[in-house]
Amino acid sequence: MTPSPCTSALDRRQFLVAGLAGGAAALSGCATPLMRGQSPEADAPAEVKQLELVGDLTRPFGLNWLKIESVALVTNLPNTGSDPPAGDARERLKTEMMTHQIRDADKVLASPTTSLVLCTAYLPPAVQKGDTFDVQVRVPARSETTSLRGGWLMQTRLRQIAMLGGSVHDGSVDGLAQGDLTVDAVFDGTDDKVLQTRARVLGGGISAITRQLGLAIAKDGASVRMSTLIGSAINNRFHTFDAGVKKGVAVPKRDNYIELAVSPRYKHNLARYLRVVRNIILRESPVERVERLQLLEKKLQEPATAPLAALQLEALGNEGIPALRIGSGSNDPEVRFYAAEALAYLDQAEAAGPLGQAARDEPAFRWHALTALASMTHVSALDALNELLHAPSVETRYGAFRAMRIRNAADPATKGELLDKKFRYHVIPTTGEPLVHIARSRMPEIVVFGHEQRIRPPKFLFAGREIMVTTLENGELKVGRFQAGQDTHYETCPPELDKLIRTIVKLGGGYADVIQCLQEARKAGCLEARLAVEALPKPNRKFYREDDPLPEAPPDDGEPNPPATDGVAQASAETPAGEIRRAATPAPELFTDGLEAAKTRQRTRDESRATPGEGYIAPQYTQPKPGLFDRLNPLAKPKPSVQ
Repeated sequence: MTPSPCTSALDRRQFLVAGLAGGAAALSGCATPLMRGQSPEADAPAEVKQLELVGDLTRPFGLNWLKIESVALVTNLPNTGSDPPAGDARERLKTEMMTHQIRDADKVLASPTTSLVLCTAYLPPAVQKGDTFDVQVRVPARSETTSLRGGWLMQTRLRQIAMLGGSVHDGSVDGLAQGDLTVDAVFDGTDDKVLQTRARVLGGGISAITRQLGLAIAKDGASVRMSTLIGSAINNRFHTFDAGVKKGVAVPKRDNYIELAVSPRYKHNLARYLRVVRNIILRESPVERVERLQLLEKKLQEPATAPLAALQLEALGNEGIPALRIGSGSNDPEVRFYAAEALAYLDQAEAAGPLGQAARDEPAFRWHALTALASMTHVSALDALNELLHAPSVETRYGAFRAMRIRNAADPATKGELLDKKFRYHVIPTTGEPLVHIARSRMPEIVVFGHEQRIRPPKFLFAGREIMVTTLENGELKVGRFQAGQDTHYETCPPELDKLIRTIVKLGGGYADVIQCLQEARKAGCLEARLAVEALPKPNRKFYREDDPLPEAPPDDGEPNPPATDGVAQASAETPAGEIRRAATPAPELFTDGLEAAKTRQRTRDESRATPGEGYIAPQYTQPKPGLFDRLNPLAKPKPSVQ
């Protein structure tokens, strides 16, 4: 007897799933199986209803970085300024000076102690009114200013600026900025003339606006009912507090738009927050929920499918914790990391150990692991970060320090002090090698790892143009400040790094002066500690499994960061064995240098034009592309890209 087509299909299916779905297949006739071929989910339910995610119907809105600019005035220059040439920039600055009640604008501009400068800053998505940001300052192309060293940026109002009809048009005030300038040449330890005319005001900008984040509903699915349904699904998972009152984060505003507040735990990882929100199921029955949990638990155990499975379990909230706990104990480093990362955002103590290990041992996961630890309130996270302060890696130590500061700025271990209202200064006990770290973003900050670090007697060191350090016969350091027309003032101190820094500040030295002294001490071989500038964890690093070829020369993590990238390569389920992967979760904002990242954003913007009216969207905010397993799995419906 010739078998019917249906019987042949049944035989083929029973063979491919190795008999595990045979019973279900017999009942369903020619029904399509869940999977064909071998997979970790071969024993999952044969028929599962395709479920709809928030991300299937929405796309994030408000993710563009706002570029804000101004023409401003720098004062207090040591005769290195210049009278700006006639032109639009000069007239705009004079108009701005009039609004600040500055008389005789032309006379002020002609002084060699002042300079016209161009200011640029970037407001990130979801910035809140009062948040601080860095400001980039540079002299115009035709300026005769030779250096901005020692300058003070007068208060300036930053706006969005556009060229329309051949003329400059600006909008309302989006930010204010003022403060001490630190020229790029100081950070690099050079006398480069170009770098002398470029500077930063670290944390000198203050946002004047709150930027709203939202979800736009696809046109073909927009309705009041759908907007309400999506908002309800999100609010069942996330909430925030307003004046002590618990409120959902999603507020349906229109039939096609939902305003989205940021859950506090994700403040420094907005990209992950959006991924988790978009992986929330709109509606499912209790039976479907149980089946999905079983399937996600199995997917979490496979490195190729673990990233998305962890995000979806995180989106479930407390119900996903048991499966994630199992994953965090896996022998596979990728599975263990992704499970622990999701547990951290659920504030579970079990996350701290694996994340601390990942931050210490695996550079590809370090950025993400430290950010996740910073999001936790559980004391286990503090213990893990404390241990990392002694790690061999320079970037791990400073990264852990910054994570501790973000987690709790009042923590006595990392609180430090504000030296003469000029910069933050911290001395951190450590069993690691002596280290001095200089910040180049967010705020002027010097962190000394190790007590009682000594300075080898120098012939002389300069701390700016007016302060010089020499050595007395008894070995003590003599610090003098020379000012034209005034008596020289001297101070002596023991040859200890901490005492030297404090003495320079006592004599009027600022952040740039201390940095210059440290750079010269390092070059002269007088500094016992290692000196690092902006040695932060880096995104988009490669992860090497045991069967992957290792790089010939791993990068030195103590050197300053290269320009940060906004995106991160996604590990696909189709990645063959032995291929190098990267962390398959989006890069958090905690360690991002906004001004450096702007270069990458500009390049990407040029290559991929933004959606009209919405602005550029960084790749880190897009949904991951589905892999082979996800395309075959009815539970993981392919998601449209937000670009």
